[in-house]
Amino acid sequence: MTKLKIKTGDTVKVIAGDHKGAEGKVQKVLIDKNKAIVEGINMVKKHTKPSAKNPQGGIVEKEAPIHISNLSLLTSKGETTRIGYRIEGDKKVRFSTKSNEVI
Repeated sequence: MTKLKIKTGDTVKVIAGDHKGAEGKVQKVLIDKNKAIVEGINMVKKHTKPSAKNPQGGIVEKEAPIHISNLSLLTSKGETTRIGYRIEGDKKVRFSTKSNEVI
C-alpha cells in the first residue's frame, strides 16, 4: 500500500488530462486504486435502471475518479505545490514545499 499525500477535503487542481486547469475539492480518496473523486470534475453520464430509490431511472451525471498523479494540491494563495512532511513538536504535519506553510 502506498502513502497518498492528497486527503479528503483538500483543494486540488487538475494538471493533466481532459480537465486540465480545473479546480475542486476532494470528496473521496480511493487508496487501493490511487485515485480520487473531485467535486464537479470528470463528470460522466451513467445510465440507471429504475429502482425503489429512483423509480424513473434514466441518465445521471456523476463524478468519476481521477488518478492522483494528475492532481496537484493548492496552497491558500491558489498556487500548485508539492507536499512534504515534517515533525513539529510531537506531531507529524504536511507542509507546502513551495511556500513552507503547514497544510
